[in-house]
Amino acid sequence: MQYKGNKEISFTSEVRVRFVETDPLGIVWHGNYIQYFEDGREAFGRHHGISYLDQKKFGYATPIVKSSTEHKLPLRYGDIATIKTIYVDSPAAKMIFRYEIYNQDQKLVCTGKTIQVFVGDVGNGDLSLTIPPFFIKWKQKEGLINIDE
Repeated sequence: MQYKGNKEISFTSEVRVRFVETDPLGIVWHGNYIQYFEDGREAFGRHHGISYLDQKKFGYATPIVKSSTEHKLPLRYGDIATIKTIYVDSPAAKMIFRYEIYNQDQKLVCTGKTIQVFVGDVGNGDLSLTIPPFFIKWKQKEGLINIDE
């Protein structure tokens, strides 16, 4: 396989901050940003044809093995947050995403990153050390790799 470089594949989605997501200070509790990352990743997956349901169809799940966040400004109840989800290509059998969350004034409020690995369907759970064939096809479709004949 030949990797093509640093092509950015992203998707932008929005969420409205719910009252239940705020703490006694009236700001979004820090742990809820991971849920916003999930919202962004699910929207990315549906848009780009690599959703959790697509993965399950091929017998795989992709649990998160690492996540990080960096908080810059608070979100509050009623705010509309824009989530930019960016796929980070890797030659390894994993999915890496970066996130940028903006408030309605387009100010950056949080950044983050998650790493997911491929495992056999949830009942099995065996770690895949090679890139699954369906994911190679997805990368080809997105212009991330060429398969040398």
